[in-house]
Amino acid sequence: MANLNKVMLIGRLTRDPEVKTFSNGGKVAKLGFAVNNRKKNMQSGEWEDVPVWIDLKVFNRETGAKKADLAESSLKKGQQIFVEGHLVLEEWTGKEDGKKQSKLVVVVDNFEFLEKREGGAGGGMGRSSGGSSKPAASDDSIEEVPF
Repeated sequence: MANLNKVMLIGRLTRDPEVKTFSNGGKVAKLGFAVNNRKKNMQSGEWEDVPVWIDLKVFNRETGAKKADLAESSLKKGQQIFVEGHLVLEEWTGKEDGKKQSKLVVVVDNFEFLEKREGGAGGGMGRSSGGSSKPAASDDSIEEVPF
C-alpha cells in the first residue's frame, strides 16, 4: 500500500519564531502560520476568506541545512512564505485534567521567502537540496540564501 505525507502551503506567519535549544545541541523553531480557505457566505452571496491556523516546526539537522537557525534569523510575523513539509501527530497528556490530547503539526522540510524582507534583503529559499536553488518569484531583487 502506497503512502504519501506531503504538505505544501503559502501563507503568512502569525508570530515571530519561538526557538528552543536542546541539551544535545539540536534546535527547533516553532512558527504560527495561517492560510485562507474561500467560503461562500450563504446570506450575502459573497466569497469570504476563512483563516486556517497551523503550527509549524523547523529543525536543525545533524547533517545538512540549519533551517531552525535560518528561521530564527530571517522570519518575522506577517511575512509571507511557501512551506513544504509533512504532517506529524503530536500526543500528550494534559497537566490539568490528565486527558490525552493531540494535534497535527507540519514539520517543515523546506521554505521559501515570497517577498522582500525588511532591511532591503530579498527573498530566497530555505532548501537543503545541494547548493542549487531557483528564485522564489520573478522579482529581480530576490536573492537566494546559500546553505
